[in-house]
Amino acid sequence: MRAMCRPASGVVVAVLLLSACGEDTGDAVATGDLDLVSPATLTVCSDVPFTPFGFEDPDSPIGYRGFDIDLVTEIAHHLAVDVAVVSTDFEDLATGSAMAAGTCDLAASAVAITETRAAQIDFSDPYYDAMQSLLVAEGTALSGIDELVEGMVVGVQSGAAGETYAERNVPGADIRAFESIGDLMVALETGQVDAILHDLPTSVEFARGTAAEVVADYDSGQSYGFAMAQDRTDGLVDAINAALAEIREDGTYDEVFDRYFGVD
Repeated sequence: MRAMCRPASGVVVAVLLLSACGEDTGDAVATGDLDLVSPATLTVCSDVPFTPFGFEDPDSPIGYRGFDIDLVTEIAHHLAVDVAVVSTDFEDLATGSAMAAGTCDLAASAVAITETRAAQIDFSDPYYDAMQSLLVAEGTALSGIDELVEGMVVGVQSGAAGETYAERNVPGADIRAFESIGDLMVALETGQVDAILHDLPTSVEFARGTAAEVVADYDSGQSYGFAMAQDRTDGLVDAINAALAEIREDGTYDEVFDRYFGVD
């Protein structure tokens, strides 16, 4: 298998929809009577920008692209429903409050599957392995997390997989959490932190064209899953898993993966 906050103030609805109904959807997965936020539309919450997993794109029919967004769009295609994206704070996704409040049907935003989160939300099958990375300013002498000692500061995004990894593997340095990926990157640029522990693809993307570099990567042992409200009775989790299995089988998953992570 390939490598796998608050709604009132942090939510912006993308009103553009991608029409899957009426197009050639191939062998659509039988969805039954899904109790969706909007009829015939899979409403997806995502913390954007979080390149390459999700970012705004005015040329996209739904206003967004990215690995997670494209993957869930393909899943919706198999379910023969439209897609709407809602930009939402990550904390509201990781805790499940956005789904519980009816803001969206599903969260697609590099949400790592953990026991703590699984006690509050239901996850799809894993779709991506969460590699972590150490990002530093160019010229910094740091080359690994074992060099993060007392008196140093490592930045993480609050609630993200990097925070969990840092708490388990960086006993010496001060761990400082930031609400958004943007705040985290500014902290590195301005010297508020000595290094960042964060998702590898996002760190690589940030390092392009900036005075920063990825000096190490780590297998976190975690995987990302699509998150949904706990104990749904309409079969959405099963429908998502069936569609995910189909796009793996027919090669669509590999096409989306190569679009964002393939090596030229």
